[in-house]
Amino acid sequence: MVESIGKDFCYIEEINGASRDYCDENNTQYPCNPSKGYYGRGPIQLSWNYNYGPAGRSIGFDGLNNPETVATDPVISFRTAFWFWMNNVHSVIGQGFGATIRAINGMECDGGNSATVSARVQYYTQYCDQLGVAPGDNLRC
Repeated sequence: MVESIGKDFCYIEEINGASRDYCDENNTQYPCNPSKGYYGRGPIQLSWNYNYGPAGRSIGFDGLNNPETVATDPVISFRTAFWFWMNNVHSVIGQGFGATIRAINGMECDGGNSATVSARVQYYTQYCDQLGVAPGDNLRC
């Protein structure tokens, strides 16, 4: 998954996302629509049916049947980013950048994709340098 951090907020949709299956068929509360893709979209690249469903319910759009709305409606796009942040990331603030990587895209951690984690850390520390702030401890997940 390619989130926006480190990509200068260039991507509205995940690169090659449509070719990936982000449907957790075991999640019966938010069942997948077989004709829709739940790949990353928006500033935080919302993905998986178990995120599109509750985000849509909370924000007021049909995330399971119209996930493309996250890429086509800028208000919904940023609302889903805020929704994801407040529901999945906010609680780990203060635990270091590595904790945010795990909260946003944990499948990269624990050897899942160490090169991507390294790239994220590199971008993050570059941004911190540009802003004149210390990156803090615990940079890797």
